[in-house]
Amino acid sequence: MTSLPAAARHVRIGGRDVGPAYPPFVVAELSGNHNGDLGTARDLVRAAAAAGADAMKLQTFTADTITVDVDLPAFRISAEHELWGGANLYQLYDRAHTPWEWHEPLFALARELGLLAFSAPFDPTAVAFLEGLDVPCHKIASSEITDLPLVREAAATGKPVIISTGMATVGEIDAAVRAARETGNDDIVVLSCTVSYPASPADSHLRRIPLLADTFDAVVGLSDHTPGIGAALAAVALGAAVIEKHLVLSRDTDGVDAAFSLEPAELAALVRESRIGWQALGEPRIGPTESEVEGLRFRRSLYVVADARAGEMVTRDNVRSIRPAGGLPPDAIEVVLGRHFRREAAKGTPLTWDLV
Repeated sequence: MTSLPAAARHVRIGGRDVGPAYPPFVVAELSGNHNGDLGTARDLVRAAAAAGADAMKLQTFTADTITVDVDLPAFRISAEHELWGGANLYQLYDRAHTPWEWHEPLFALARELGLLAFSAPFDPTAVAFLEGLDVPCHKIASSEITDLPLVREAAATGKPVIISTGMATVGEIDAAVRAARETGNDDIVVLSCTVSYPASPADSHLRRIPLLADTFDAVVGLSDHTPGIGAALAAVALGAAVIEKHLVLSRDTDGVDAAFSLEPAELAALVRESRIGWQALGEPRIGPTESEVEGLRFRRSLYVVADARAGEMVTRDNVRSIRPAGGLPPDAIEVVLGRHFRREAAKGTPLTWDLV
């Protein structure tokens, strides 16, 4: 495969171009922060739209499609976990899941508000269900990256596939990307991700973002679980074209992901500042920009700063480096000192070689 220049890599999601040549594609992840209340879920969609996000995202599973109802040690989260210590997987997923009957009204509301709406399927039945809702893309969660049959199932729809890479080795990411491409689907987005909740910024290792882009010749982004927006903004500077952050109406709630989610005002700041950051990246060139042309007129140069008569010696009292430009460069001062004016020169005259 011939690798494309970074700026040329892009996918189209729901009619929108996504890639480093376009403003960051910001996704608001609702996850389980609706706390089992459809009204809250609707409010989250409205908040995502009001903040200027490009898309809202759900997770499509039930406790029964993601695990089984047993209480063996392997099915419990470690007691030391900061948020869910000791939790039973089945009970946690039952609390966190979004009822499938909610998807259609939430997607409809999102579209009405100008948001794209999609989800992460966690098994083939979820892929089929989401296809029935005509989602614009599919997301593979980090823990499912090694479920290659699921990756193929999502990619075989022909829709773009967004793959989170938390915990994954290079080999595992390569296997997932290859599995997707084996279906003939080359619309792949690879997300850098750290699967800890909340994640420490020090564990983000964002310098791997351009490495992911070059290694897998794909559009890249960040699925971020750190508090705040700092890591996400840094990711944009490193080439992230997709930013996914969890959204909560208030972190004071007991939402399952509330502790590492953004509140609406923070999401709005992320949308605004990430677009400014992307715009500021510009082009890899050095030199004055169009907007700096006026400033060039006010660089320092040598000027006559006191009226001088013909034959008068050039001294530091009658010639100095001042603004604006137009005279000899400041470094010529040592060359002209001690010379004599050829003709009369009024204060404010740029010093040129024909004057001395």
